[in-house]
Amino acid sequence: MPRTLGVFDPGIEQDAFRRRRLPWEIALVLLVSVGQSAIYSVVAFVRAATRAPISQQQTQLNPSRSDEPFWDAVYQFLGIFFSLALVALAIYLLWEPADNALRRIGLDFRRFGSDVLRGLALVALIGVPGIGVYAVGRLLGQSITVVPAPLDSSWWVIALLVLAALRAGLTEEVIFLGYLFDRLRRIGWSWTTIIVATALLRGSYHLYQGWPSALGNVVMGLVFGWCYRRWGRVMPLVVAHTLIDVIAFVGYPLAAAWWPGVFAPPSPSPSPSATS
Repeated sequence: MPRTLGVFDPGIEQDAFRRRRLPWEIALVLLVSVGQSAIYSVVAFVRAATRAPISQQQTQLNPSRSDEPFWDAVYQFLGIFFSLALVALAIYLLWEPADNALRRIGLDFRRFGSDVLRGLALVALIGVPGIGVYAVGRLLGQSITVVPAPLDSSWWVIALLVLAALRAGLTEEVIFLGYLFDRLRRIGWSWTTIIVATALLRGSYHLYQGWPSALGNVVMGLVFGWCYRRWGRVMPLVVAHTLIDVIAFVGYPLAAAWWPGVFAPPSPSPSPSATS
């Protein structure tokens, strides 16, 4: 009787191929999205730390792309659009036959009421202490001065800042949590390792603001990672992150007027050409 050979199973072969491919997919997604920004952020911090005292330096939130208000708005909108395309790419990669990726990561409106309530609770838990961390960092001279976009330049500025806040909420929460949690779990990482690793990546992503802000974002990443693991929904975290950034982008200029010693940028030193 002839010896029976192993039966070829295309499903097993396909699963093995996907497992081998996943680390490369993760690396490529990170290199064109939050990972790329984290690398630039670390380089910016190292450069800043070797040039002058951190307290004397500035970084801009949503910097202008053009001196002409209309074209600045066009470039800002295009920047937001292409950033959201990366979010769509991550969701596309998560999509599987008969498995809706948006529903799987909880980026839908099925529980919008409870998602908003949870988001508001996280704003109180994370957002308010985050402002305190930045203020303490500034008082200690360890945080770079963050210069916000002015609110009075054009009528559409606030709308663009809200869109920028939504972009940040979707980019970070969908990729850090929805995408990376799924992919790292599939290649065998433990939940604890995933939560800690993504929180550290989130912190490095914000290091350009100084180490206190980076540390605050690591804590935020740990809390958000635990919440996502418990709730299985990214929507409340997107809501919370978006609201925190709306407060930062729109409220920061108001805080600068109220507490200029901490939030307003320092007066620039006269340049050699100005004194000559």
